[in-house]
Amino acid sequence: MKRKFWIALLPLCGCFCVEAGAQSLSALKSELSTPDPSYGSRVEVEEHDGAASAVRSMEGRRAPEKVRGYRVRIYFDNVQHARSQAESVMARFREIYPDIPAYMDYDNIPYFKVTVGNCLTMEEAIILWGKIRDAFDRAFIVPESMPLELFGQQPVARTDGPEARPDTPNGSGL
Repeated sequence: MKRKFWIALLPLCGCFCVEAGAQSLSALKSELSTPDPSYGSRVEVEEHDGAASAVRSMEGRRAPEKVRGYRVRIYFDNVQHARSQAESVMARFREIYPDIPAYMDYDNIPYFKVTVGNCLTMEEAIILWGKIRDAFDRAFIVPESMPLELFGQQPVARTDGPEARPDTPNGSGL
């Protein structure tokens, strides 16, 4: 029941957010400068010289859209030579699986991490994990937030069987 409530409430919240986001700076200024009918009060807005140009430059920018998905982590460690080990693991992975993207990340804990693949569903991540676990026995699946544009550019992995999906580039099943 709670799930149905949240599903019904989500589109309504989106409508209000779109309406609030559509309000421009000039509309806000004019609304504030009109006198209040009850009290006759008025707000005077003074802005810094560079404020308007800064707001205009930020209005056009949008944060890159991200999507929640999964990757397979094949290396993480914080030992003294973790960086060189991560680089060698990544090079080895790219040699064995050149069609699957690999990413090296440094966390400030400090941990060097190597994750591979761009999987939208857990099922895709499990298939990828099954494909690489013989070569990387310590591999495990992790949830990741990934830029949406990654999914339109390159295949994540290639499947060799009849389960290959023709609607993805190069018949990629992942």
